[in-house]
Amino acid sequence: MSAPLSPARSRRRRPYGAWLRGTAIVLVTLVFALPLIWMFAAAFKTNVQVTDPTVGLWFTPTLDNFRAVVEAGQIVRSMGNSLLIGVVSTVLSAVIAVPAAWAVGRFSMHRTGSVILVARIVPAISLLVPWYYLFARMGLVGSYTVLVLSHMFVSVPLIMWIMISFFAGLPVELEEAARTDGLSAFGAFWRITLPLAAPGTATASLLAFVFSWNNFMFALVFSDDRTQTVPVTLFNFISYASTDWGGLMAAATLITVPVVLAAVLGQKYLVAGLTSGASKG
Repeated sequence: MSAPLSPARSRRRRPYGAWLRGTAIVLVTLVFALPLIWMFAAAFKTNVQVTDPTVGLWFTPTLDNFRAVVEAGQIVRSMGNSLLIGVVSTVLSAVIAVPAAWAVGRFSMHRTGSVILVARIVPAISLLVPWYYLFARMGLVGSYTVLVLSHMFVSVPLIMWIMISFFAGLPVELEEAARTDGLSAFGAFWRITLPLAAPGTATASLLAFVFSWNNFMFALVFSDDRTQTVPVTLFNFISYASTDWGGLMAAATLITVPVVLAAVLGQKYLVAGLTSGASKG
């Protein structure tokens, strides 16, 4: 049996462990942050500077890329389209998915949970052809409606899958006490359980909005020039002959800002929702 560590040796090991954890955190942060730093720096470079490997982070910045992107007008319209589609699809998905997740998690509907899992793992690209045929016959291709519906196909199962485990982890005694006081099952959910599930709902909704904002495949197939979203607009900077790297990076920087702001503003709920799901799910 090994002898316990003396207080002096324990104190010597703690700084070493803290230094090791700090180094690991810095390395992981750099791995994820360097592409964003490069994108942000490239947005202020000319196309020649972007493609020149000798030009690093020390250069004379220019706002020509941002000026050209904004003056073209398409990126501003596309950001408005993406914001509209993302907000509407997320709100409608949450209205449908949160009560459904509560019912599945509270009443142990295992078959329904399996169906939701299947909907999550089915490749969306396999549905594009039948969807396009169906929506074209209905005259919806190129409208906001078809984009909202296509995004909801992914957002509803996503929110449900996150919220099922969250609701299952909440104490059922609170709802039973509310029903003893005369509330119905849905009344107990609306007044007691739903406020407690606010962190999880915010987390799931934020993830659904980020998916909608970044979705490229649905918008490429179902949108037109009027309803074009930001991923498709970014794709237009790439042509067969050349690529406008400066404009592409400037546009990418502009469309990244709303997602970062949403994550920062919802950080409290996001962290609370993720940790609650990890500890209760």
